[in-house]
Amino acid sequence: MTIFETAERHHNTDAADPIDSAQVTPLDGGEGQAEARRFSLRIQPGLVLACLVLALVVLWAILPGVFTVYDPVQGLPGQHLRPPSATHLLGTDSLGRDLYARIVYGSVHSLSGAFAAVCIALVVGTALGVLAGSLGGRLETAIMRLVDVMLSIPDLLLSLSIIVLLGFGTVNAAIAVGITLIAKFARLVRSEVVTVRRSDYVEAAFGSGGTFFKVLWRHILPNSLTSVIAFAALQAGWAILQLSTLGFLGYGAPPPTPEWGLLIAEGRNYIATAWWLTAAPGIVVVLVVISINRISRAIGSVNR
Repeated sequence: MTIFETAERHHNTDAADPIDSAQVTPLDGGEGQAEARRFSLRIQPGLVLACLVLALVVLWAILPGVFTVYDPVQGLPGQHLRPPSATHLLGTDSLGRDLYARIVYGSVHSLSGAFAAVCIALVVGTALGVLAGSLGGRLETAIMRLVDVMLSIPDLLLSLSIIVLLGFGTVNAAIAVGITLIAKFARLVRSEVVTVRRSDYVEAAFGSGGTFFKVLWRHILPNSLTSVIAFAALQAGWAILQLSTLGFLGYGAPPPTPEWGLLIAEGRNYIATAWWLTAAPGIVVVLVVISINRISRAIGSVNR
């Protein structure tokens, strides 16, 4: 039964005691438990550490000049392949460029690319999921078949195929990763919308005279997007990892852009003599992804 059929069935029946649809809300008997979960999250050391790591990287992206005095592109004469020291915290690369400075300045490319990719997937995927879950019928079948096709293609292969069509670069890589994520968001949102659509309070909202768009905006969307927020946070970490992989393969930002995946690729030829060139940016990527995943799990536990 689609949401239009539900609305039509309720409008065709006489309601003895109409209720304002704006006042129809789902009953929540676990407010005390939710508050207890929020309190427990505030005292978890792992969550605090994850927030600190992510906050530091965000500050890197916003104010890189505060954290380093070196130029991320210009090399220093006579400073080629210097190991980590007090002068250069993470050493220098083959052109004498400070690696710590390149990692700091590269954070803006990785974070902004991941944010753009998740936003693209969130907007388009949510729209497709809402249409499929609320309207049903042939439109739902067509959308979900498209989603199934996209999910059947490996993520990296799909991203590479899109980049080949769009061209190389940071922006195109973010668009390609965002398109890859659309199917995952659409399937999740469609499932949430179908579940909420069959709830008693949605039935009551239609029975009290609520229109399709009014019920959709006030009841279905707010109660469908709680788990989507946590999923979006989780996919942000995946997007950073995917963008770094594309940069490592040479499909992301072009040299000498200090992008994290490109930094790892540039250091692989010196892994035997200058291990820090690959280890430092690799560790940063791992720490950021783990931190985002930890925060997304915390968001999901609060929403449950």
